[in-house]
Amino acid sequence: METLAKGLYIVSTPIGNLDDISLRAKKILNSVNFIICENPKHSLKLLNKLDIKKKLFSLHDYNENLMIKRIEKYQYNSAIALISDAGSPLISDPGYNLIQDYIKKNLYVTTIPGPSSILSSLQLSGLPINNFEFFGFVSKNISNMNSQAKKLQNVIATSVFFISGNRLVSFLKILLDAKINRKVAVCKELTKKNEWVFRGYIKKIIDEINIDKSNLKGEFTLLIQGKEKKTKVTIQTTTETQIKKLLKKFSLTEVVEIVHRLTSISKKEIYKKALQLKK
Repeated sequence: METLAKGLYIVSTPIGNLDDISLRAKKILNSVNFIICENPKHSLKLLNKLDIKKKLFSLHDYNENLMIKRIEKYQYNSAIALISDAGSPLISDPGYNLIQDYIKKNLYVTTIPGPSSILSSLQLSGLPINNFEFFGFVSKNISNMNSQAKKLQNVIATSVFFISGNRLVSFLKILLDAKINRKVAVCKELTKKNEWVFRGYIKKIIDEINIDKSNLKGEFTLLIQGKEKKTKVTIQTTTETQIKKLLKKFSLTEVVEIVHRLTSISKKEIYKKALQLKK
């Protein structure tokens, strides 16, 4: 067993398939003095598979400050691991205050990276992933859902949400009501046996999901394409020359229609330029 530096080790664990645990994560979990987790019963499944026996402390949003006081006497002389039920700790999971406490005390903190449902969903979505925003869980409250949808109207980046099956279709309908008719990806049960990804425009996804109620069972990540930037196409000198030539043979209306079809420049811009050139 490796002797670790005293401090806090933020360890990523599998998001579904237990075989996705990294060699380093396994080594760290086997070497720490104890492990802070969300649900000990859930974490024991992984630890038993790895044949690791450690004392577990349960951490939740409502007991985080209590937990910090409870482990305070161990912080300076123990190597402690922080894990979540699945994936990378602190992503919509408790632990922020714990990390802050270690940082304020100038204690050693490091991360053991690994599985993340956010990154896996982005990779599988088929949507642009060079720029994205993560919004956490979709609210349980309808009013807040509407507010979330309204905020998305002008978001240019791909948006990522965690969402439960019983709120999925309702939120998709709210997006449609908010005039957000964009491509989305709904990633279900990633890395598990029943992994599936629904891709397409919102109306199509709703119809596909509603075919079978079992489609709403499991854990979901929802990704929404960002608002498209409208690029203004300007009229170049070469186009002006062609407009001048066309005006000698066709009416103003005909010229506008011809140039628009050939260039995709707005009819308004072409009309404005043609009037200038006609004078």
